[in-house]
Amino acid sequence: VQLQASGGGLVQAGDSLRLSCAASGRTFSNSYMGWFRQAPGKEREWVATINTSGGITVYAGSVKGRFTISRDNAKNTVYLLMNSLKPEDTAVYYCAAGPRGTIDSYNFWGQGTQVTVSS
Repeated sequence: VQLQASGGGLVQAGDSLRLSCAASGRTFSNSYMGWFRQAPGKEREWVATINTSGGITVYAGSVKGRFTISRDNAKNTVYLLMNSLKPEDTAVYYCAAGPRGTIDSYNFWGQGTQVTVSS
């Protein structure tokens, strides 16, 4: 699976942004998809996971209630809708694919898209 993330940008606190991750390959619909982020000087942080059908989603506590992960298997695309953005959400966001939903199982990664939230 090859992944291409897009949709990042510079926004103000309180704004919304939707990230997209387009996947190539026939295994997308069989893959758990996740979003991660890495802020400058910090370790990569898991943000959200969605199962193969899209019926189960899990979020990190820092984004729960503000971010929504979804997928469209017909379009081989996973999304991350980010509402009520905060300056601390500033990071490079990566999408990832794997056979299971555990953090250590992601074996395909996109190139990342920058999200910057100004106060």
